[in-house]
Amino acid sequence: MTYEETLDYLYNSLPSFQNIGSDAYKPGLDNIQAFCRTLGNPHRSYRTIHVAGTNGKGSVSHTIASVLQSAGYHVGLFTSPHLLDFRERIRVDGQMIDPSEVVGFVERYRGRMEQLGLSFFEMTAAMAFKYFERCSVDVAVIEVGLGGRLDATNIIAPELCVITNIGLDHTALLGGTISEIAREKAGIIKRAVPVIIGESHPESDEVFEQTAVQMTAPICFADQAFECVDVVPVGGGRSRYTIEALGNGTTRELEYDLQGRCQRKNIVTAFTALKILHDYTSLSINNRALREGFRDAAFQTGLMGRWQTIGTSPLTICDTAHNAHGLTDAMAQVGELDVSELWMVLGVVSDKDVSAILPLMPRGAHYVFTRASVERALPAEELAARFREAGIEGEVIGSVREAVAYARAHAPKDGAVYVGGSTFVVAEAL
Repeated sequence: MTYEETLDYLYNSLPSFQNIGSDAYKPGLDNIQAFCRTLGNPHRSYRTIHVAGTNGKGSVSHTIASVLQSAGYHVGLFTSPHLLDFRERIRVDGQMIDPSEVVGFVERYRGRMEQLGLSFFEMTAAMAFKYFERCSVDVAVIEVGLGGRLDATNIIAPELCVITNIGLDHTALLGGTISEIAREKAGIIKRAVPVIIGESHPESDEVFEQTAVQMTAPICFADQAFECVDVVPVGGGRSRYTIEALGNGTTRELEYDLQGRCQRKNIVTAFTALKILHDYTSLSINNRALREGFRDAAFQTGLMGRWQTIGTSPLTICDTAHNAHGLTDAMAQVGELDVSELWMVLGVVSDKDVSAILPLMPRGAHYVFTRASVERALPAEELAARFREAGIEGEVIGSVREAVAYARAHAPKDGAVYVGGSTFVVAEAL
């Protein structure tokens, strides 16, 4: 099989949440455990860090991996979904898995995967576990795919668990309230393993605290330990963040190359996680590694799509915020743009709560509604109709690339174009 044939097989023969949504979701750990036994349980051969959360887990995972890499460790990184290339999901020291590794894995284990009826995500997680073993990584940062308790990644025994935040997303699968979703994500908390909670919330804090007590797991709420008190752009796509310890008022300045208002929260979560790793595990992280790892987080790990500038004259920004919790920060940052006109190119997937997104959308902007080329995407006409009901009119252009081109052609040079609403829209814009 060629690499292209292998990808075609993976996307079309195995259920993919990226393409079909909840119908591909296979909760439970039996299949992944059985398959990993076939592989020799590779996930037990290196240290791991487990990262869950509604939003920010990608940024936090990439940042932790970058700092560990700067500290001299051989680092695996498993994340999802990808934007441009399937191989973005599986990296070692920032380098994507080689196509030959993907092909070889599928050719060798295809029969067993079909026998077990693995989902796309189960297969991908197992591929990452095995590849990290083959590369003899020292530590791997593993991002949860969906939820936590029943996620395929939840077979690892991590050094540290991180839960970035809780918002209302994937409610049909994880529960309709903050506390219900928190219970699913709290399922990654392991006995006697430290857990970092990035953002406090009155409806989830008690869930995490009770679970931590039950598991005798030390727990730390990052936003109760540290606060980002200042952010100053320094050029080169970086900003200088000042982080204050809430206990004694001491501060630490770090340059960070991830963009977006949400990084004020993510940097605190990642900083706290790395401090706990250094203080309470065998992983050693010095000041130089912290400084360089944050400064070059996106550069070292290849992270894209976080308030990323993809054009100028007019300024064109794409961002992967895709639910009300994430879009709150993104739309606040849109409102801070000093531009003559704002154009919004939006597309969402069909299971998103559009009614929760609508109140966040800026009035007075020009809207272009579009649809990404995945089965899950909501037709642009339906999205336009929902916005029209809320008094927001706009154009409908079916192709993401055509929609972005249309907005850029009609926005003045001193205007701005925002592209988002869905990870898949951002992927096609990139």
